[in-house]
Amino acid sequence: MTLTPYKGIGDPKVHVTKFESMMYLNSDCDPILCRSFPTFLDGAALLWFSNLPAGSITSFDEFTKMFINHFAASKIYVRDLDYLSTIKQGSHESFKDYMTRFTTAAMKIPDLNPEVQLHAIKSGLRPGKFQEAIAVAKPKTLEEFRDKATGQIEIEELRETRRSEKLSSRKDDDKPSSKSGNVSRSKVRRQRKAFHQKFGHTTDECVVAKDLLERLARQGLLDKYIGSRSQKETADTSKSKCSSDRRDKGTWRDPVETPTSKGVINYISGGFAR
Repeated sequence: MTLTPYKGIGDPKVHVTKFESMMYLNSDCDPILCRSFPTFLDGAALLWFSNLPAGSITSFDEFTKMFINHFAASKIYVRDLDYLSTIKQGSHESFKDYMTRFTTAAMKIPDLNPEVQLHAIKSGLRPGKFQEAIAVAKPKTLEEFRDKATGQIEIEELRETRRSEKLSSRKDDDKPSSKSGNVSRSKVRRQRKAFHQKFGHTTDECVVAKDLLERLARQGLLDKYIGSRSQKETADTSKSKCSSDRRDKGTWRDPVETPTSKGVINYISGGFAR
C-alpha cells in the first residue's frame, strides 16, 4: 500500500487513518510511528512539522491530535454531505448512470454515515414509478436499496434493447426491395396501357410517346423510317409538278375510262339468202 504525502489540503483525519492502516504491524511502537509519519508530509504540512518545538511530541496519539487540529480547516476542500444532497437524477438520465455518479461522489466523502447516504440517494431520485416503489418498500439499509436498484437497472436495459430492435426493424421495412420495385414498374406500365386503350388520342397528344420518339430519333433508330417517308413525299411532289407542267402546255389529257368487254356475241344480219 502506498500513501500520498499530505500537503495541507484535504481531511487530515483521513490521512492519519490511512497511515495507521499502512503501519498496522507497528501500531504498538510509538517511536517508529512518530519517526515514520513526517515522511508522509509535504508542502505546508511538512513546514508545520519542522516548526514544532523540540520535545513537544510525547506520543503518537498526541502527535496526530496536534496534526488534525492544525489542519482541521483544510477539510472544507473535500466534498461533504451538503454536496451529496445536491446530486439529483436527471430527467433523461438512466438509473444506472445516476447510481454511478452518486457512488463516485460518496466515495470521496470520508466517514460517510450509511444512513445519511441512503437518505441522500433516495432524495435524489426523479419522480416516477421507481421512486414510488422505493417510497412503498422503504428500504432501511443500503443493501436493501441496492437490491431494488439492480432490478430497476435490468428493467431499463431490457427496455432499451427492445427499443433498439424496434428501430432496426423499422429501418429494414423502409428499404425498397427489387421485387417490389419490379412489381411497381409493371403495374405502372399496365395502367398506362389501359389508359391509352380507354381514352384514345393521337401520338402528338401523348407526352410519353413523344418523349420516346424523340429519344429514338436522337439515337438514329428512326433514320430508315424517316428516309422512306421522305422519298415518298419527294415522288409525290415530282408527280404533282409534272402534271401541272402538262396542263400549262396544253398537252394534258384527262384519261378516258375504257369500258371493259364482258364477252363476244356472233349474229346474222340482212335476212335469208336467196
